[in-house]
Amino acid sequence: MAPSPTSAASPALPEPSIKDERIQLVDAHNRPCGSASRKLMRRFHFWHRATYVFVRNGRGELCVQRRTLTKEVFPGYHDLATGGVVGAGEAEHVAARRELAEELGIEGVRLTPCFTFRYADGGNFIHGSVFVADYDGPLVLQPDEVADASWLTVSAALALQDATPDSRVALERMLAQGWLATHED
Repeated sequence: MAPSPTSAASPALPEPSIKDERIQLVDAHNRPCGSASRKLMRRFHFWHRATYVFVRNGRGELCVQRRTLTKEVFPGYHDLATGGVVGAGEAEHVAARRELAEELGIEGVRLTPCFTFRYADGGNFIHGSVFVADYDGPLVLQPDEVADASWLTVSAALALQDATPDSRVALERMLAQGWLATHED
């Protein structure tokens, strides 16, 4: 008897890891309205804040990360920006610095605030704060969240088929608003 499709051996993906931290909740107009655990925020698709830091080097390339397979949202995808959710009571620029240090080991760089945007798709309801940082030093990747990182031109980053959709929207807006150069040598 042939094995059924459900009994066939196939590599299992790791279980997503959801941290149990308190997240700043906001309403649809980005007004604070309490906090919840990350698990509840994901389960009930609450509006929340997130940061996006586009890290560029002296050649104008962007640091693009490959997310680990244990990320609860878009596991294994490419992230075009460093960042994450804003903690309860945390300011966006503080969250951006924290995420930059946690994910890539980058500290002490200037963060330039660019704009905020609203993203609502696929059960994600985000008010995003976008920053840009210039950096040419070494990267220290957080193994729980970042599988690897590479430097890509803006065009190559946008060409990635498996980029997280929210970071793609943020990058497209960066270009449209003139925050990043579009010429590439």
